[in-house]
Amino acid sequence: MQTLIVELAERSYPIHIGPGLLDRPELIRPHVHGSQVLIISNETVAPLYLARLQDSLADYRPGTLILPDGERYKTLETAGRIYDELLQGRYDRHCTLIALGGGVIGDMVGFAAATYQRGVHFIQIPTTLLAQVDSSVGGKTAVNHPLGKNMIGAFHQPQLVLADTDTLATLPPRELRAGLAEVVKYGLIRDLPFLEWLEARPQALLAGDGDTLIDAVYASCRNKAEVVAADEREQGQRALLNLGHTFGHAVETHTGYSSWLHGEAVSAGMAMAARLSAELGWLATEDRQRVEALLRALELPTAPPTDLDPQRFRDLMAVDKKAQAGQLRLVLLRALGDAVISRDFDDTALQRTLNHYHRAA
Repeated sequence: MQTLIVELAERSYPIHIGPGLLDRPELIRPHVHGSQVLIISNETVAPLYLARLQDSLADYRPGTLILPDGERYKTLETAGRIYDELLQGRYDRHCTLIALGGGVIGDMVGFAAATYQRGVHFIQIPTTLLAQVDSSVGGKTAVNHPLGKNMIGAFHQPQLVLADTDTLATLPPRELRAGLAEVVKYGLIRDLPFLEWLEARPQALLAGDGDTLIDAVYASCRNKAEVVAADEREQGQRALLNLGHTFGHAVETHTGYSSWLHGEAVSAGMAMAARLSAELGWLATEDRQRVEALLRALELPTAPPTDLDPQRFRDLMAVDKKAQAGQLRLVLLRALGDAVISRDFDDTALQRTLNHYHRAA
């Protein structure tokens, strides 16, 4: 097991990473507050791991709530089922919610925890690669709206992140690949040695090699923890973690949060950000090609859907949390391992980038 600490003064918490952690109650119990515990999972994950977590927390006699699986259920309506369970069970403000699942469950449970009785404790137990390396760490919680992804949310830090890497063995290959997109992101924005390490290991990563994945999760969480500690509420540099996300969220909204996984959309978005960076003369052509080559080696998309035309793309990108006073801000690359948040980029370069993918269709 490897452990990191997200350094946020009195809100600091550990991230434990390694195999078999679901069966180690001593890692979980110190972070359970109050006597009321509700485990929230989904229809896919619960049959695999819920019983083991219940055994680890048997002394608490935890309640359970099983939600449907899928990004299209990450809504206020589904979150309402969590509130219903809490109110009907008379859970008080000292209760602890536990999110057992991927990013959708983690985001919704975190949002419910942030808003139920003005904030209760919660624990993240992510079971997908994407959730282990990104969404479970940092306290960003949200639900989607038909007009925009993650536009309704709150900052609310967990008490603990427990990343049992054994759970990755049951991930469908497509879900594993989607998680690798967020892993690549850390190398692109701030950690060139990690990017080079990833470039040397695409087959081990795709094969789900246990030791390789543990190292990838640890390096990703280390990078994210450092960024979050420096900028918890995304007033500045934390926005760098959104490389590819403005493009990617547009893809997800366009497709109705159904046909593209989040990581797949982010992968295409990172390729688009790299191309725009090259159009601006910031990123060398060979480095843009390296970005695309790594994503292709990990069997990830490097282009958006063919039916998403440039004007529709612009309209969807305008509904983005990083926009300020109607002005779009994008995370772009000055070099591999060196990202920047820009609002002063040449708009004609953005148009050329969008046109490139539409012409390619």
